[in-house]
Amino acid sequence: MAPRVVAADTPGVRPGKLKVFLGAAPGVGKTYRMLDEGRRRARRGTDVVVAYAECHARPHTEEKLEGLEILPRTQRAYRGGTFSELDLDCVLARRPEVALVDELAHSNIPGGRNAKRWQDVEELLAAGIDVVTTVNVQHLESLNDVVEKITGVPQRETVPDEVVRRAHQIELVDMPAEALRRRMAHGNIYKPEKVDAALAHYFRVGNLTALRELALLWVAGRVDETLQKYRAEHGIGTVWETRERVVVALTGGPEGETLIRRAERIADRSSGGDLLAVHVARSDGLADASPAALAKQRELVEKLGGSYHSVVGDHVPTALLDFARAENATQLVLGTSRRSWLSRLVAPRGIGEDTVELSGDIDVHMVTHERAGRGRRLPVPGRQLPHARRVAGPLAGLILPLLLTALLTHTRGTLNLTSEALLFLVTVIGVACLGGVVSALLASLTASLLLNYYFIPPSDQFTITEANNALALAVFVVVAVTVAAMVDRSLRLARRAARATAEAETLSSMAGNILRGDQAVSILLERTRETFGMESAELVPRADQEAEAVDGADGLVKVPAGPDRVLVLRGRSLPASEHRVLTAFAAHLAAALDHARLSEAAAEVEPVKAADRMRTALLAAVSHDLRTPLAAGRAAVSSLRSTDVGFSAEERDELLATADESLVKLNRLVDNLLDMSRLRAGALTLRLQPTAFADVLPPALDSLSPASVPIESQGLAEICDVLADPPLLERVIANLVINAVRHSPEHQRVLISASSLGSRVELRVIDRGPGLRPEDRDRIFVPFQRLGDDDNTTGLGLGLALSRGLAEAMGGTLTPEDTPGGGLTMVLSLRAAASEVAVEVAEPGAG
Repeated sequence: MAPRVVAADTPGVRPGKLKVFLGAAPGVGKTYRMLDEGRRRARRGTDVVVAYAECHARPHTEEKLEGLEILPRTQRAYRGGTFSELDLDCVLARRPEVALVDELAHSNIPGGRNAKRWQDVEELLAAGIDVVTTVNVQHLESLNDVVEKITGVPQRETVPDEVVRRAHQIELVDMPAEALRRRMAHGNIYKPEKVDAALAHYFRVGNLTALRELALLWVAGRVDETLQKYRAEHGIGTVWETRERVVVALTGGPEGETLIRRAERIADRSSGGDLLAVHVARSDGLADASPAALAKQRELVEKLGGSYHSVVGDHVPTALLDFARAENATQLVLGTSRRSWLSRLVAPRGIGEDTVELSGDIDVHMVTHERAGRGRRLPVPGRQLPHARRVAGPLAGLILPLLLTALLTHTRGTLNLTSEALLFLVTVIGVACLGGVVSALLASLTASLLLNYYFIPPSDQFTITEANNALALAVFVVVAVTVAAMVDRSLRLARRAARATAEAETLSSMAGNILRGDQAVSILLERTRETFGMESAELVPRADQEAEAVDGADGLVKVPAGPDRVLVLRGRSLPASEHRVLTAFAAHLAAALDHARLSEAAAEVEPVKAADRMRTALLAAVSHDLRTPLAAGRAAVSSLRSTDVGFSAEERDELLATADESLVKLNRLVDNLLDMSRLRAGALTLRLQPTAFADVLPPALDSLSPASVPIESQGLAEICDVLADPPLLERVIANLVINAVRHSPEHQRVLISASSLGSRVELRVIDRGPGLRPEDRDRIFVPFQRLGDDDNTTGLGLGLALSRGLAEAMGGTLTPEDTPGGGLTMVLSLRAAASEVAVEVAEPGAG
């Protein structure tokens, strides 16, 4: 269930502030601290009420209730019992300044307007009421599976992380594992009869230590988010080494996996270190990035627990360091250059050298790899000529013609004028390739003067006697300038192509986020901020004057994102070349918003569709299945009542048996329908108690009609009792046996066996029928599904669906397996009765 934002009840009402006391385990003192906070605020004159507090009969906690106003609770009936719940309407009517609400992750008893207590809290906040609440780390949605792996106990009550993250203040209630176990041993948490079981199971030192670490890390992450926001708001660019953050630069080359693993080891050396991978989409024409390789490397980064990022940058070292400083990174991992010796000869400095020089307080690791120095490409010109070439071009335009002149004067007479002119032309073309048009003009002017003075008759003076020589000299200058212009034009075309490539790569990364399901608007906004190197990115309601894109001189950029939203970025003014990409990002964000709205609408419609499908299937199936036993029973009774025909005693017994069998089928059908309805409504009453399979099996088999298939059992008497509701367990076994008999060939036995597996007991119902395809293993548990049946004479198809529902209601599972040699085995797994005490403390309440 996704968190929602509830609008304020009255326009102009300030939303309330949420304070959360977060604990690692029950009993650390969250409720005590919440009540103590309430008393402290009340002493300052704040209007504080206790909307809901669960003290679990702990004297020291109950003492904190003294002096506080306690609002009445609402009473709700559920499964034969009466339970007290938070009275949301009472709190809204009382309208205090602060409401104390315990156990944020609690699931409400059906009957109220909200399924979860955190939804009640959101309504209180929307009404302008401040709320102080409590939650355990095991109830955070993102840590649910992690906690289950640690403790072995599934947490059925969870709260979305976003609800807690939005809190104005989060305070960790911490206690060492040994101290908490001492509290438990002294009877300060549970009743004496439950202490030993709790200490031996959930409250083991290892469990509590792991949960404590999870709580500390989660709160540290929340504090880090606040720190990053503070640094962005105050323009702090220096690195604050509060925790290790390792950034690894990826080019899409084959060395990427080596760099990722090395960076991950560096991050692991510091407990809680973060791994961030970044790829710079260059606009300098570099074509080394392989999309397939980057996708594979991204998968590896995420598998190792890191995050992948993509940014656009004209100067790679600057882009890398800007990203690292924005993320408050402490270390940067680069691979040594793959450039060949020829590339190094032309351009000695590479990305690594520039990054080290500009890194400042960020440590840079240069990692060697097997591809180092094996590149084949020469450096590709960048968006503009490097500074070294801009300086070397004019110098070469002056020096190279002079050197050529000196060489040719020493060999005067060996070459004619045409050859000498061509050598000067080659020199000028070389200077044009090195330094561009300006250098070419300077070189052509120098070369033409030297050629005229030294080599065109009359020599040693600036005169031209023949018209052909004048034409040749003019053509010489035109060719040099033309070649330089073509070189400059090719550079501009290369810039455009490179920019298009970088834009396509960036948009591909954004599209990949959406295809992978990263469609949360907050995620896409963060990707937008990172890509353009901005301080913040947000979506705001669109005003009439914000209909067009704006790039203000103050670093505020606004771009339309759909009909009712504007994407606002703060940080720097963007060049016109980046606005096209930004517009595409805004379109992606608009699409994500539309998708979120459609998903929310679909989620609201889905229960209605499911109920409609259920009603349609029920009517289609019941139209025959109810009619068949009714018609047979009615025909038998009508025949018996008839005075026109005289029946023998044997015929009367047969008619009575037919009527009785029809009524039994009808009764079983109605019972299944009623039980399925109660299961779906959550109104099925359970009375779990130690139950033996050997006691339940005989009445389950007695309720069945005589079958042509023999039924055998083994191992049931030796197995331990299970925790179950005997009548419901009888129904489950009966339905499983009916299904096995229906699909078993004649004279092939159905075997029922039992075995123990740890703290659970498994019952297997084995048949030798046609078996089940893997893709049908979930479909057989859908109501009104009768796989392989062509008519309605085989029942409603509720048996297996009801059996699984009853099994799960008793804390068990029902799964299908293949029978060795052919057939289907249905495995019913239930908790052993010996683990009943451990089950009672498996999900302890908040404290």
